[in-house]
Amino acid sequence: MPQRNDTAIWSGLFRISAESGQTLQAQIRQAIVAAILDRQIAASMPLPSCRILAEKLGVARGTVVLAFQQLVDQGFLVARERRGHFVNPDVLATPAKPHQKAPDQQNEIDWKARRQIAASDMPPPAKHDNWIKSSYPFVYGQFDPALFPTAEWRECNRMALAVLEIRNWASDMVDRDDPLLIEQIQARLLPRRGIFANPDEIIVTLGAQNALYMLASLLMTKGSKVAMEDPGYPDARSIFRLAGADIQPVPVDQSGIVTSSIPQDSGFVFVTPSHHCPTMVPLSAERRQDLLARANRHNQIIIEDGYDSQLLDEAPQQALKSLDRSGRVIYVGSMSKTLAPGLRLGYIVASAGLIAELRALRRFMLRHPPANNQRAVALFLSLGHHEALVRRLSSAFDERRKRLVHAISAFLPEWRSTDSAGGTSLWLEGPRGTDSRGLAEAAASRSVIIEPGDRFFDRTEKPSRFMRLGISSIALQHIEPGIRELATAAGRRPAAA
Repeated sequence: MPQRNDTAIWSGLFRISAESGQTLQAQIRQAIVAAILDRQIAASMPLPSCRILAEKLGVARGTVVLAFQQLVDQGFLVARERRGHFVNPDVLATPAKPHQKAPDQQNEIDWKARRQIAASDMPPPAKHDNWIKSSYPFVYGQFDPALFPTAEWRECNRMALAVLEIRNWASDMVDRDDPLLIEQIQARLLPRRGIFANPDEIIVTLGAQNALYMLASLLMTKGSKVAMEDPGYPDARSIFRLAGADIQPVPVDQSGIVTSSIPQDSGFVFVTPSHHCPTMVPLSAERRQDLLARANRHNQIIIEDGYDSQLLDEAPQQALKSLDRSGRVIYVGSMSKTLAPGLRLGYIVASAGLIAELRALRRFMLRHPPANNQRAVALFLSLGHHEALVRRLSSAFDERRKRLVHAISAFLPEWRSTDSAGGTSLWLEGPRGTDSRGLAEAAASRSVIIEPGDRFFDRTEKPSRFMRLGISSIALQHIEPGIRELATAAGRRPAAA
């Protein structure tokens, strides 16, 4: 943390001049107030002492003392005994004032006009910054603090910080990954999906989205045609579009993507066959075979996202990659749904030639994911903690999903759900005329967070009657009360329990 005598950090804040029409004391006060209101001084950062600031500015110490005292009286600063002067936290709690540009800053550079890719024009993510404070967080992709293996994760991080372990990960690995993590992915994660790969067929990524971005950057260009499920994974759609690809929406039914509707001229097909995003239906065995046959016939590359496939299903299906004999399937996996989404750790499984190209590309992007995190996760896997966590999460989520289905049936009977075994969410279709965005706003006022479903569709007029309810973050006992509140927000009078 900066100390009060780190005068270099204050050099840009205090500009006083003898030619100014204001007194030295007023100039000091004005500079401090402006810095506070512009959020340039953190509440934890002590201001320079009166003596040091006076020496720096070449003014009498008493001038600074009086300036500080007046700012304390006005509530901008607080004086803490033996520690110095700090910004009053109450001031920082108020909304910041709009930043006033200096005259020479009026002609600001138009960065939007200079950009080469339109990232900010893509659909925004479904953000729920304060979901953890909500009473009924039906959010997707977050974790439950009550189920997080805090003790086991702390143990593995302590082990990764041992002297001998530090020697394994502290050096620059350039384009390589932690060999222990690759070994654990190869031996413990992939076989569950029926995938058996060599170490040179696996690369570690910063989550599934980083994996998709690397694949798009390496393989796609302007005009590349990508067939995608509709509704489908919105961020994948945006990533491919940023690479210049043309998206070809393909309908989805109760058996997954309708393979007969995939255009023959598609160079790529992106699918979520284990649990379709967002409906959670698995791709049927017949369509899996048909998808592979069509890819071979039309020289297509299949990008398989193992979306929501980490948990134990009652009737698990092997990954599409496990059926691939031609090397056309690229498998993208993630540990976000089991360990923690904030960890940002995923992987790609593909032919050795493609993995080598991805390593070369990744070296220029980020060299490699943080090696200390890789080693901690590798130890977490090797000690069996992940296996135990998966069993615990699978049991808890199965119970929550059943409770949610029952509550929907009781309090929102007009909503139709596509309940599939496994997965961490439920996809719901409301009656015609339903406005799920309006419902989301009404529900939020009752501390219920839901996700409107229109963002998953790639159509000019997006259906508004769909929503997704996540179960990974909400406690079992809060599900039924949450759905009762949601029913009230939807205008229904909940039935008596």
